[in-house]
Amino acid sequence: MRSTPRILNLVFRPSSASSVLRERVRRPAFLEKLAEPSDLAPLFQHDDYIGWSGFTGVGYPKRVPTAIADYVENNKLQSQKRFNLFVGASVGTEVEDRWAKLDMIARRYPHQVGKEIAKGINAGRIEFADKHLSMFPQDLTYGYYSLKKNHGDPKKHLDWAIVEATAITEDGHIVPGASVGATPEILESAEKIIIEVNTHLPNLEGLHDISHSFIPPHRQPYLISHPEDRIGKTSIAIDPDRVVAIIESHLPDNTGQNAPETADSRAIAGHLIEFLSAEVEAGRLPKSLLPLQSGIGNVANSIIGGLAAGPFDKVMVWTEVLQDTFLSFFDSGKLDFATATSIKFSPEGFDHFYAHWAEYKDRLMLRSQQVANAPEVIRRLGVIAMNTPLEVDIYAHANSTCALGSRMLNGLGGSADFLRNAKLSIMHTPSSRPTKSDPTGISCIVPFVSHVDQTEHDLDVIVTEQGLADLRGLSPRERAPVIIKNCAHPDYRDSLLDYYERSLHECLAAGRGHEPHMLRNAFKFHTNFIEHGTMKVTGWD
Repeated sequence: MRSTPRILNLVFRPSSASSVLRERVRRPAFLEKLAEPSDLAPLFQHDDYIGWSGFTGVGYPKRVPTAIADYVENNKLQSQKRFNLFVGASVGTEVEDRWAKLDMIARRYPHQVGKEIAKGINAGRIEFADKHLSMFPQDLTYGYYSLKKNHGDPKKHLDWAIVEATAITEDGHIVPGASVGATPEILESAEKIIIEVNTHLPNLEGLHDISHSFIPPHRQPYLISHPEDRIGKTSIAIDPDRVVAIIESHLPDNTGQNAPETADSRAIAGHLIEFLSAEVEAGRLPKSLLPLQSGIGNVANSIIGGLAAGPFDKVMVWTEVLQDTFLSFFDSGKLDFATATSIKFSPEGFDHFYAHWAEYKDRLMLRSQQVANAPEVIRRLGVIAMNTPLEVDIYAHANSTCALGSRMLNGLGGSADFLRNAKLSIMHTPSSRPTKSDPTGISCIVPFVSHVDQTEHDLDVIVTEQGLADLRGLSPRERAPVIIKNCAHPDYRDSLLDYYERSLHECLAAGRGHEPHMLRNAFKFHTNFIEHGTMKVTGWD
């Protein structure tokens, strides 16, 4: 058994604490643990299990991970010091992608976004497995990710937790920043804790709703029947004795700009708002709709922007991430309350948010991802879920992660948590995506998706800039023509209909016509693209 790294050689510098830090850290004993990141970097050992705070590039530690990368690079330890990294979702590329580029990541769970880490996964250097974001924190506390970990405290599944805070209470509890994610469970699972107190950010105390994570058979229901219901505390309780160092940070989250709207994204938003209006008119939705969940990207931005100018009032939001357009939604007076696990604003969006903190603070709540993505709550509230896939097939299976079936792009995230349990499960995508070799680009409506993340059983509505396919109550054979005619790009529509009709003829004749496919041709769009740079096939046989 490997011994736990000693902390005695740290250089604590309480005299260097700024006046803001002394105000934020309300447990005086913690100020005696003030350290510099460079003091900590040598303590991290090869094969350590490390958890970070953060979710969608917000609320992650910045100085300590950077110092560890500097130490590895300066001492030429690339590929020799590799760590097992656990974060609720993605973090800033300046830390995670740098770790990946230096070959410092042995395995990474449960979600990632970044060119270098995706490159490492696809090259086989990084072990990665997607997990529904509602399930990752519980599996971490179960010890599922550390079954082969043979060192340290067997009751603590991580060697280290490195988390960002905006304040520390008198009890030593942590007030997070602009995300919660899996931070409570990461802290619960760690032997040693390092806290970066970010004094660049305002103290966000009161924004969070932190509930304790019990494991079966002691798990309790989440007593939430409205998005604004508070069930927990405003800070994360920890064992103060496990805190080995406090770092002062002044670095902002590296969020960048939100994806710009396009003509296609505005068209998709228009189709969806028209559909939701019809649902209200038919009496299937109230005039204020039901709580909305929206993913990330330009289509999501267009939808929320459209709703801000749309016909619905007193709207509620139950989602994972809020982007800049939600600020416009609030400012329009049409959004009453929003709950999420992260707020991923652009730098300008954060400036606006902090400048108007008094106006927003009582209309917004951040929860852990285990609660924000909880299936029982999503189903109870009747959430309207809206997410973007890479591709959808003619029966409404969806692929959100793996291009051409095997090249990992981004992780699955929480889309399936919502889509399986929502009252309305909607996937929106452009009908095609541009490529260098084809003016139309690849088709986002295909005969058979090359990788399945969301099944046909979980989706109600598919929408592209071409139109909307309402699939509720339809059998597979009824779905396919509706999806093709309403959602496919005109350059691919005839080819998809030909595929379906040939499949239908063959499979009915063979007595296997429930969900017709010509297996020899099911992936021909994809193989044709690999071989010829286009999905425009010349024929099916």
